[in-house]
Amino acid sequence: MDAPRTIASLIYPDVMSLDVTGPLQVFASANVERQRQGLPPAYHLQLLADESGPVRTSAGFQLVADGSWRERAADSLDTLLIPGGLGEAAQCQNQALLTWLRDSEPRIRRLGSICSGALILAATGLLDGRRATTHWADAETLRLGYPQVEVLADCLHTYDPKDHGGSAHLFTSAGVTAGIDLALALVEADQGRPMALAVARRLVMFLRRPGGQAQFSALLTPEPSRVPRLTALLEWIPLNLGSDLSLEALANQAHMTPRTLSRLFAQELGMSPGRYVERVRLEAARLLLQDAQASIATVARLTGFGHPENLRRSFHKHLAISPQDYLQRFGQPIQEPLHA
Repeated sequence: MDAPRTIASLIYPDVMSLDVTGPLQVFASANVERQRQGLPPAYHLQLLADESGPVRTSAGFQLVADGSWRERAADSLDTLLIPGGLGEAAQCQNQALLTWLRDSEPRIRRLGSICSGALILAATGLLDGRRATTHWADAETLRLGYPQVEVLADCLHTYDPKDHGGSAHLFTSAGVTAGIDLALALVEADQGRPMALAVARRLVMFLRRPGGQAQFSALLTPEPSRVPRLTALLEWIPLNLGSDLSLEALANQAHMTPRTLSRLFAQELGMSPGRYVERVRLEAARLLLQDAQASIATVARLTGFGHPENLRRSFHKHLAISPQDYLQRFGQPIQEPLHA
């Protein structure tokens, strides 16, 4: 019997608790699924900090470190995850930690970050010349602070088990839920797709938002006080996804010139109107598929993508997954055909 792989997460003062517990729960749930199949656990989970003992998270409660990274042999770790949090900036100045990470990197099979933990990895220099992602709110900080890093702000994670350029060894992920996606990808690489799907179904069933209401992410629905001149338009767009949402149509709805509207979107939202519309449509399509409210072809029509192929391209571009695979992983079964 193979010994369980050790999956460790770094913790530090003011770490984001979900960046730690979300991904680790995926590995723990994989152990539970294996137990149901009469198999031994595949993973041994640990928390590492400056020293063993309690560490206060940004939420105010404490996590307890099993040991110190200072005393841990790097080659005993299969996977080490670096989470983000309010305390990330202090860790970017923690020279002892940065040196340990640089020295340990060649001896750890997989080294990755969750959310703004990418900034800690970037501070070591290990991401220089590599593609990396992080939470959308930290993407510009990563881009400006570490110009040698190729920042992919729209990417869920950069892990690729088939990539021989290093993405199977050193990788990053976006915010909390993207960290869970990353952990599922790691489990899939270790134990196969059926196990990853079993874990995903169990976790998503538990974490699903009640009521099936259409909720858009903070990126897509800014506080009205931040964008007062765009508030009415931003509230109108999700209600009219199947309509003409070209720049000219949006400008007409907002009673502005196309040039003025484009300038406001760039200033207030950091993106063009067209890109914003695509992201809202993608989020709506994702939620419809997640709740299995319609077939892929119908979802493409309702959300303004028109043809399923347009929906597929947008899913691959922003989520690195096809609508069919997303539905298989996260959706509930429906009665009508799923193929276009």
